[in-house]
Amino acid sequence: MLTKDASPTRARMPLPQIRKSLASVTEQELREWVERLAVPRHYGHEPEENKNTALWIASKLQSWNYQVELQGPWWNVVALPRDVSAPLILVGAHYDSIEGCPGADDNASAVAAMLSCAKACAAVPGGPAVGFVSFNREEEGMLGSQNFVEWLAGSRVRLKYAHILEMVGCASEQPGSQRIPPGLPLRVPDTGDFLALLANRGSYRVLGSLLAHAKTYLPGFPVVGLRVTLGLEKYFPVLLRSDHAPFWQRRIPATMWTDTSEFRNPLYHQPGDRPETLNYPFLRSVSQLLVASVLSS
Repeated sequence: MLTKDASPTRARMPLPQIRKSLASVTEQELREWVERLAVPRHYGHEPEENKNTALWIASKLQSWNYQVELQGPWWNVVALPRDVSAPLILVGAHYDSIEGCPGADDNASAVAAMLSCAKACAAVPGGPAVGFVSFNREEEGMLGSQNFVEWLAGSRVRLKYAHILEMVGCASEQPGSQRIPPGLPLRVPDTGDFLALLANRGSYRVLGSLLAHAKTYLPGFPVVGLRVTLGLEKYFPVLLRSDHAPFWQRRIPATMWTDTSEFRNPLYHQPGDRPETLNYPFLRSVSQLLVASVLSS
């Protein structure tokens, strides 16, 4: 596995219209969305909250004029532009939680970032062809995203690539706050203040663009690109624990965005994973990078 951070990446010329879109992303709105989403919402154990969460996400996306449907038996929330004739960029994040857990970082933070991108893209006339999906049942073997990629294969929707968001709200400037999965051949900083972007061979080009956008629009924001080489994901299941995995299995280019989950956040899968524990300046920077990357495509 190779590690590459954004600092040596060459910046490009920033575009004023993208800077304007980035300014529209606010900590206050991200916090409000996380607070709304952060209730225990496991598919089987908290079915009413799970369903209400799906409907709330769908209503937000409909309010920005996307075509929205509840796809499949698990109610994946799929939002598409009115014209799907061109290949789409996809942004995805699961909305379910484990039983009894508010899941503010896992995964309300990622859904909030996805919504901020959807809102910003909807405000740009003639913007890129982009779609959004919020998966259900990630916590149960990624059933929602697996069903989605099966549906995708038989639909008229074609993808350029996918950005999959998995826990993007935890950050710390404390030395020693970052750990590495045991045995993984990886070198990253031991301070957990960076966004990690995980890419396999099919998504290296996308990763390079993301690092360039970080350098261009958020030069002070630490971003680390993790390139999975030589099929290492087959030997380290920790690299396949989120909704990017079904895309990789179908050879669809996909990059996973993460704060590294339990290797940084001590409240992972705990009742204490609550909105007040998140780092909202960090979440805003993640959301801004997502917006910049999609609008620059």
